[in-house]
Amino acid sequence: MSGVPEASGVVRVAVAGAGPRGVGWLERFAENLPAYATGPVEIHLIDPFPPGGGRIWRYDQSPLLKLNSLAADVTMFTDERSTIQGPVAPGPSLVEWAEGVRNGAIDGIVVPDDAVREEIHRLSGSDFPTRRLQSVYLDWVLRRAVARLPEEVEVVVRQDTVLGVDDLEDGRQRLRLASGSRLDADVVLYALGHAGSEPDGSTAALAEFATRHGLAYVPPAFTADADLDGIAAGEPLLVRGMGLAATDLIVLLTEGRGGRFESADDGAPRYVASGREPRILIGSRRGVPYHSKITATLQGDRPGAAFFTPEVAARLAARPELDLRDDVWPLIAKEMLHGYYAELFTGHPDRVRTSWAAFLERFAPLDPDGAALRELVAETVIDPRDRLDLATFFAPLDGVASGSVAALQETVRAYVQEDLRQRTNQEGSPTFGLFVALLQALFALVGIVEHAPWTVLSRERDLEGWWLPAFSFIASGPPGPRLEELLALADAGVVTFLGSGLTVAADEVDGVFRARGANTDEEVVARALVDAWLPPSQAARSENAALRDLVATAVGAEQVLADPSGEFNSGRLVVARGDARVVDPTGNPHDRRYAIGAFTSAPFVGAFARPRTDAVSFRENDAVARSVLADLVRLRAAVPA
Repeated sequence: MSGVPEASGVVRVAVAGAGPRGVGWLERFAENLPAYATGPVEIHLIDPFPPGGGRIWRYDQSPLLKLNSLAADVTMFTDERSTIQGPVAPGPSLVEWAEGVRNGAIDGIVVPDDAVREEIHRLSGSDFPTRRLQSVYLDWVLRRAVARLPEEVEVVVRQDTVLGVDDLEDGRQRLRLASGSRLDADVVLYALGHAGSEPDGSTAALAEFATRHGLAYVPPAFTADADLDGIAAGEPLLVRGMGLAATDLIVLLTEGRGGRFESADDGAPRYVASGREPRILIGSRRGVPYHSKITATLQGDRPGAAFFTPEVAARLAARPELDLRDDVWPLIAKEMLHGYYAELFTGHPDRVRTSWAAFLERFAPLDPDGAALRELVAETVIDPRDRLDLATFFAPLDGVASGSVAALQETVRAYVQEDLRQRTNQEGSPTFGLFVALLQALFALVGIVEHAPWTVLSRERDLEGWWLPAFSFIASGPPGPRLEELLALADAGVVTFLGSGLTVAADEVDGVFRARGANTDEEVVARALVDAWLPPSQAARSENAALRDLVATAVGAEQVLADPSGEFNSGRLVVARGDARVVDPTGNPHDRRYAIGAFTSAPFVGAFARPRTDAVSFRENDAVARSVLADLVRLRAAVPA
C-alpha cells in the first residue's frame, strides 16, 4: 500500500454518510480498536443531514410518521448470538434505551420536543415508535460510540456532501465536497444509505406527460421528501402501491392535512375529515396492503428450521446452476408452513384434531403446494380460517371479480379485517410462527445469495423482482393501528380501493391519467398520480453524486451478471465479499475505499435489527471496521522512523 500519513502522523478515515449504517460501522470501529496499534486517528463523518439519523431517520420530519417495527425489535448493538470476529458489545434496544432514560441510567439526552419526551416516558416494547424518537436513539448511539473511543481518536462531524473522490499519486484519497472544500484521507468508507435514482423509462415519460398537461405526478420517492403540494384537496388522486410508502403518503395527506381520528362507540377509529384531503384511489399488483405487523407472540413451541436450513442452502449453492423459484422457493414455502402449523398445533391444540407429532409425520414428505397437503390440513385443522394456503396468502384477490369499484370495497375491507384478526392478537399467533420460520429461511438464503450460481433469469425475475417484494409483503407491513385507520378512511369515503393488477395509462387526448384494476370492469380518471414505492438504487443514475462518481471514474462498477439466459444489471455497486472494498470494472478491489449499505452488491437486511438475530449488517460492519483498522496499522508502519 503506497502513501503514508500526513506530517502530523495522524491517519484519517473519511465516512461519506453519517446515518445509521455509518454509525453502526463507527460502533464496531470503536469496539475493535483496542486490538490494533493505529496511533492517532481522525474520523470525519460527512453528511448534509444531522449525524445519527441521517436523511431517512432525521428528526426534522412529520411527527405522524412511525417505524413499522415494535420498539422491542429495534437495536443497533451486537449480542450473544452475533457471529462476529470482533468483540461483542451489548447495548440497549430502543425500548431498553427509553427505560434507561426514564430511570436515570442513561442521561444527557436532549429532546427538543414535548411530544417526543412524552413518548419516551410512556414507550413500551409493543409500541410502534415515531421516526423522530428513533432519530434521538440513533443520535445517542453515535455519541456513545464516540465516547468509547480513546483520546487519540478524534471524530469530526462535517455537515457537507461528498461529490466525488480522487486518487492522489501517493495513494491518499481527496474528497471533493459540495461546500467547495477538499479533504484528504487515507481511507474512505461510503455509507450513503438509501439513495434514489434519476427518473428514466416510464417514470420519466409520466413526468413529461404530467408537465405537458398541467397534471400532478409524484415519482417514486422517500415519502418524507416527496413534494405533495400539487395534490389538490377534494380531487381524485391515483396511488399505485400499497406498501409502507403508500401508508406514509396516506398519513401525510389525511392527518397531515388536519384530519383526525376519534374513537367510535365500538372502540374502532372513526375519521373526521378536514376538507383538505384528496380523494385517494389506491391499488397495486396485489390490490391489498402489506400484511400488518405481527404483535401476537408464540403460545407453543418455538419452531426450529427443518426444511431450508443453512446446511441445505450450502448444498444448493454447491450445484452448478441454481434457480430460486424451482430449487429454493419450495423449501422456503415448506418452512413457512412448518412454522405456522407448529404454532397452531402446539399453541392452540383445541383448534386441531390431532397432535403436532402426528401431523408433522404426515406433513414432512408432502409437496407444499400439493393436493395431499390440502387434504391433510382439511382433515386435521377445524376452522377453515386456520388453514394456510400460500397461493391465496400471497395473492388474495386473484380470481376475484367484483364488477364495479363500489362492489370491490367490502371485499378488500373484509380482507384487511381478517388480516388484523390473524396478526394482532393471540388468536393469530400461528402467523408469528410463520414469521419466525420466514426469518430463519431469510438468514439461510442470505448466506448464499452472493455466491450461489443463480441463473441470470432467476436473479432478475425472482431474487430482485419477486422474492424481496414477497418478503416485504409479509414482514415489512404497517402497524395494525395503521390498517384500522385505513378502514376508517375507507368508511369515510376518503380512500377507495381499486384492486389488484392496477394499470395506469396516460391519455394524451384528454390529458388525464386513466386507471383500471383487474377485479372490476370500471375505469377511474384523475389529474394526479403518485407512484408510492421507494426509488430504485442505480449507481450510474443515482441522485447521490458520490455514488455516480464511483461509476463514472471507473473506480467502481455496477453489478452486471450474464449467462446463456441473458444479461442483468442490478444497478448496485460491486463490493468484494468479506470486506466490502469497492471493486472496479476489471474485478480489482480498491485498497483505500469501502462501501456498505443497500446500494451495494452485498446482502442487505437493514441498518438496524431485531435483537438476537445475528444481523447481517452488524457482521458486515464488524468485518469492514477490522479491515479498515488493519489498513491503518499498515499505513502507520510505513511512516519513516
